[in-house]
Amino acid sequence: MAASPRMRNALTLFSANDCVLCHRVRLVLAAKGVTYDLIEVDPQNPPEDLIDLNPYHSVPTLVERDLVLYAASVVSEYLDERYPHPPLMPVDPLSRARLRLATLRLEHDWVPQVQAIQMGTKSQADAGRKRLRELLTASVPLFKAFKFFLNTEMSLADCAMAPIIWRLPSLGVALPKDGKALEDYGSRIFRNPGFARSLTEQERRLNELPG
Repeated sequence: MAASPRMRNALTLFSANDCVLCHRVRLVLAAKGVTYDLIEVDPQNPPEDLIDLNPYHSVPTLVERDLVLYAASVVSEYLDERYPHPPLMPVDPLSRARLRLATLRLEHDWVPQVQAIQMGTKSQADAGRKRLRELLTASVPLFKAFKFFLNTEMSLADCAMAPIIWRLPSLGVALPKDGKALEDYGSRIFRNPGFARSLTEQERRLNELPG
């Protein structure tokens, strides 16, 4: 379906103003230095444009001329291939598969905990905090082993992980006692100018960028 007249540029992203999945795509776009139109929407009350473009009415939704893509994983991989510099995935198939699997684990195990804390009942939020802290504790050795998430260079997996780490203070989730590697990881990502560009005004208030 073609983009509506509302969309003036070749690339348009429909995004919520505080969403780990939308933030993931915005971080990919920022890392690539791609210029695009951002349309912030309320996922509970999607605009008519989004309803016409996406049968699920979900965000993130990316529009490039007559192409419409949705689901953060699909959009992120498309952007990495469409704008190949800098690359956000390794060249060799084994490393690519490993990072794809790690990102899938984030989607299935980590993101639901964030969503439960943000949108669930008190008991669901409490359970989400407990589970998210367990996941963080279990992941500490991975962050000690690599500069980035399971890789020596920033990848699409970091674009999925970093929005979660950024939100930890606002989610009420403290780092584990031996979590300095996680703290150092966050500092490396957050100091990147691209990360600052990826934030909406609401997301910027969830944490503080290092000086």
